[in-house]
Amino acid sequence: MSRVIAFDHGTRRIGVAVADSEIGQAFSRPALRAPRGRDIGAVVALARAESAEQVVVGLPRNMDGSEGAQADAARRFGDQLAEEGLRVVFVDERLTSWEAGERLAAAGERPRRKRGDLDSAAARLILQDYLDARRPPHAGVDAPDHQEAG
Repeated sequence: MSRVIAFDHGTRRIGVAVADSEIGQAFSRPALRAPRGRDIGAVVALARAESAEQVVVGLPRNMDGSEGAQADAARRFGDQLAEEGLRVVFVDERLTSWEAGERLAAAGERPRRKRGDLDSAAARLILQDYLDARRPPHAGVDAPDHQEAG
């Protein structure tokens, strides 16, 4: 059974989710404060503490598929993790924060932005998309876009 951790990288917080690939179900974890500059020690330590064999980083593409400044920051973040020896894959995260907010609202929850509830809920969706795409394909289902770091 391999562990997978996902990060929804933001300027203030990093949403976190984890999963065992065998179970195929993602679970949110408390968000982290976004590191300044290249100080990503806490993020690397968390990935190692979770025994993650794979790190999934959400890649915020624009609706037309292009990449802007936020995607550049997410790529730099993922590349820093890869430099620390972690296996990183980027996953298209378009609309995950919106969807996470909708799901939390439908469940009667009010996400607290300062605690990072929405960020970790989005990380859970990103990770679940990644896990679902790795399952045997089903007729008519398109897999999300994934790219290896490096």
